[in-house]
Amino acid sequence: MAIVSLSFPDQMIKEMDQIQRSGGFAGRSELVRSAIRLLLEDYKEKNALSGHMNAIIVVTHDESNEAPITKLKHEFDDIVKTHIHNKISQTNCVELFLLEGDARKVGSMAHEYQKEDKLKSVKLVVIE
Repeated sequence: MAIVSLSFPDQMIKEMDQIQRSGGFAGRSELVRSAIRLLLEDYKEKNALSGHMNAIIVVTHDESNEAPITKLKHEFDDIVKTHIHNKISQTNCVELFLLEGDARKVGSMAHEYQKEDKLKSVKLVVIE
């Protein structure tokens, strides 16, 4: 097995260690491998989307990180039918995007949000 050196912010290490303990992972490497497997499966699912579809993307972020949300929303405005912004705590926000259009473009939008490291979470929900 190859050895790969990775760097993580301190807060992420704390959260990873909590998940490791509560999830029963033998170590950080096992936890990271599990996370990568989930990412690979998610990537394959998004690339397999086809045709015309409806979906919702849910994004959470700190209120100071609005710029990537706005930038990407405008890049995909042809598939964004509704956008709802709401504060869920003093500094945290949630964005809901109701999408309709080409499935590959929907998957691409979700992927672009997932690449933004300043966002807390990104979920794609396909509506059938």
